[in-house]
Amino acid sequence: MTTELEYSQQPFFSTIDVAPISSDPDEDWQHLVLEMFRPESPVQPVQKPRLYLTPSTFGEEYDPEFAPKPTSATDLPDINELTFQFIHNVLEIWAGRRTASQVQAMCHHLIFSDLQRKAGQQKMIGKVRKIKVTEPLDGICESTVTIRYGDRLRVVAIRFEGLDGRWLCTALTLI
Repeated sequence: MTTELEYSQQPFFSTIDVAPISSDPDEDWQHLVLEMFRPESPVQPVQKPRLYLTPSTFGEEYDPEFAPKPTSATDLPDINELTFQFIHNVLEIWAGRRTASQVQAMCHHLIFSDLQRKAGQQKMIGKVRKIKVTEPLDGICESTVTIRYGDRLRVVAIRFEGLDGRWLCTALTLI
């Protein structure tokens, strides 16, 4: 009796499946001693966001040399604090308790003239319930503010654009 199998009895493999051992690139460095010899990963430099803002012109034409220059949000003050302060000032202007000239530097001249026209039209100062701030593009901020006037809730939509190194209100609507 022989211990060797005859050729006809040996198994036949038609294909060989190769499975990946691991998908973890750090698997070789998992040992505690090897961990201290791990090569440092290259540090990716922080890139400034691209500025896509085309300033709102409201139909005005500017000489290119004097046109408003877009400004990145990283170069401007915190928009959350500015929105909170701005909406409180606007609510007091609408109630006739504050002059509109106090926010003139923060508004486009068309928004400012509309704000002056609506000054004193509300009977009471609204109470801010909630502020939602979004930044769809770098240098643009759109906010919705929920206001309570007695038993009634209203919403204010505000748009700020970063122009010439400051936030400028280019839309203000009480809904």
